[in-house]
Amino acid sequence: MGSGDRSLPTLSAAEAAARIRARTLSPVALVDALLARIADVDPHLEAWVHVDGAGAVAAARRLAAEAERGRIRGALHGVPVGVKDIIDVAGMPTRAGTRPFGHSQPTVDATCVARLRAAGAIVLGKTHTTEFAFRDPAPTRNPWRRDHTPGGSSSGSGAAVAARMVPLALGTQTVGSVLRPAAYCGVVGVKATHGAVPVDGVIPFAWSLDHVGVLARTVVDAALGLGVLAGRTFPVEPVRAPRIALAPELLARAEPDVARQVSADAEAFARAGATIGEVKLPATFAALHEAGQRVLEVEAATYHEPTFRRHASEYGRYIREVIEAGLAQPATAFVRANRARLAFREDVMPLLASWDAWLSPTAPGLAPYGLGWTGDASLCAPWTFAGTPSISLPSGVAASGLPHAIQLASAADTEARLLSVAAWCERVLGFADVPAC
Repeated sequence: MGSGDRSLPTLSAAEAAARIRARTLSPVALVDALLARIADVDPHLEAWVHVDGAGAVAAARRLAAEAERGRIRGALHGVPVGVKDIIDVAGMPTRAGTRPFGHSQPTVDATCVARLRAAGAIVLGKTHTTEFAFRDPAPTRNPWRRDHTPGGSSSGSGAAVAARMVPLALGTQTVGSVLRPAAYCGVVGVKATHGAVPVDGVIPFAWSLDHVGVLARTVVDAALGLGVLAGRTFPVEPVRAPRIALAPELLARAEPDVARQVSADAEAFARAGATIGEVKLPATFAALHEAGQRVLEVEAATYHEPTFRRHASEYGRYIREVIEAGLAQPATAFVRANRARLAFREDVMPLLASWDAWLSPTAPGLAPYGLGWTGDASLCAPWTFAGTPSISLPSGVAASGLPHAIQLASAADTEARLLSVAAWCERVLGFADVPAC
């Protein structure tokens, strides 16, 4: 099977890993095919800021030789991955979507990258991010419709996975930056409980809220990648008749066509045997958005202050505004905001724990038109601010040609259960569409 085999980019990470273990696929052939796919597609999408073709081929040759000798490093042996460009990869520049003042040349991998490599993954390159993972957009386009945003801040990772340029990519989420790009690009996006995946070697945005997550094309792949990152195994086990909660307050925040789609998905789950029930958010939800925003602003300002003092004029508009807002906040405002955030977490956790998963839209609308705005993250925010696991699944394609998505969330440290429920929902939804890019 040569490097020109056009079927190889369609392989899932799990399929590729299984074929490499069985010695029916060479990592070299897979890397060659993906590099060819990038060369063909990425000039139109700009998902990648840096592609290390030579390094990926060299790594693939080493891993191919090891596989031939029966040495398999781990669950991702020979599988190429993309890494969001706020995450350090030794030997590759970290640009963070910024001008040169924000660039670095790391010599040590972030722990999440080191864990991928230890499991046998091949780092294909760095994917575009919004500036410092906030709202100033990357140049990346949506593979479904190039005149629409792919979301942010993990813009390049979402587009690269959707366009079959790589089966798995890392993203980060401080509000909605893994799940929203996944939703807009028609792929799976997942983050674990806050703190489950190390964030050292990742440029911080807000330490209390930052998560490293995975973008993939299937729940099994997402579980595989997340397990490697967390240093655990998340088995996707069969589930029967999951108990799924729907919060009308969250559904009401979506645009009508999105709300109808999520309601139709809930009805499909009920027909397949799930128990669907309505739940009410705790009263502390009312203050959550403002509280989370204050925490984000102050923690971002704390990290950026030394550099901002020297380079304020070189920062993009939106990241500059958030830093300035954070620098203006008194310490008392930060403490009150964080207490309000943690009060919601405490109140919502037992409610989450009483269901297998909570269902909601991932975003209020489909991917917005234009590249100047990366979309509304407000429906991802509750589970990021509370630090609980959440996952986005594609659920259909609208008449506009853009993908629909649903979001599932669960209590802290219940990733295995959430992933199993997500796999059950994935089977019921039967989403199989791909962008025509």
